[in-house]
Amino acid sequence: MFDRIIRMFKEKNDFLSGEDMSRTLGITRAAVWKKIKALRDKGYVIEGSTAKGYRLIKTPEFSVEELKILVEGDFGKEIIFHESLDSTNTLAMELAEKGVPHGTVVIADRQLKGRGRLGRTWFSPPKGNIYMSVIVRPEIEPKDATLLTIMSAVSCARAVRNSTRNESFPTGLEVNIKWPNDLMVSERKLGGILTEMKSDHDRIVFAVIGIGINVNASLDAFPSDVRAVAASVIEELRKGKGIKGDSPEISRTLIIAAILNELERWFKVLIKGGRIQLINEWKKLSSTLGRKVKVVSGKDTFSGIAEDIDDEGMLILRLPSGGLKKISAGDVIMLR
Repeated sequence: MFDRIIRMFKEKNDFLSGEDMSRTLGITRAAVWKKIKALRDKGYVIEGSTAKGYRLIKTPEFSVEELKILVEGDFGKEIIFHESLDSTNTLAMELAEKGVPHGTVVIADRQLKGRGRLGRTWFSPPKGNIYMSVIVRPEIEPKDATLLTIMSAVSCARAVRNSTRNESFPTGLEVNIKWPNDLMVSERKLGGILTEMKSDHDRIVFAVIGIGINVNASLDAFPSDVRAVAASVIEELRKGKGIKGDSPEISRTLIIAAILNELERWFKVLIKGGRIQLINEWKKLSSTLGRKVKVVSGKDTFSGIAEDIDDEGMLILRLPSGGLKKISAGDVIMLR
């Protein structure tokens, strides 16, 4: 019911009388007051007037209720939020196994055991960042699993670029993608994607797309080794505007909604056979192609020019010998 109340406030954009709210919601005036009090406890600033009723002044930086209003399709229709989790991917994998629907999203305000690629720890301090996992049932072949990560990277890069462009920061962030799954800005890591799945021999039964993005975090809170290579949305925008000290927090709600809506779009492109369109969009956003790189893939290390990606999302490396090497997974290090 909270999302219905928020929707009413936004549609009216003025005072709503307690009587009108009571009649529309089918609850008593006393129950309306309790709902308003609960929203205030969640961080909503709501003005109250005996003569006029209630008016929404400000929403919190993150709001599940508002997020439900902003999502446009199947991605985010069902949202499961926890203040704290070991890992959103772990819970999402468990829920997917139990049959929760495609597009279900798990969000946490902090992670105790956040995971990155190759078993690495994902630093997940409370408040301010995005830690979420999306359950998809794509019915594509396991060999195309990399395309889910490509799709997610495109969706996240576009979403952050567009949702950070506002009155306070009109230019937005030039987010790029480092193959295969890193979101980069100013050559520093803003976020990453971890895709896990369950598959049969000929199809993916379900996949979980884990997304971590540093939004309002101060880099001073990060361990020194992470701080040296990390970025956050708010600090990059402050840097671009030359602002020192405090400035308005960036809404995680708007960024998450933008990501889910972009996922909706690009997932449809993928399953309708538009992989070339998807890969071309990835190339536009890439910070890897055309660069001299070193790629660590398992026990092997290769150096060369990142020339292209193929239609399965594999990196094509031009070796010093002139030959080509396709790489399905690995860590990319940019060389000067």
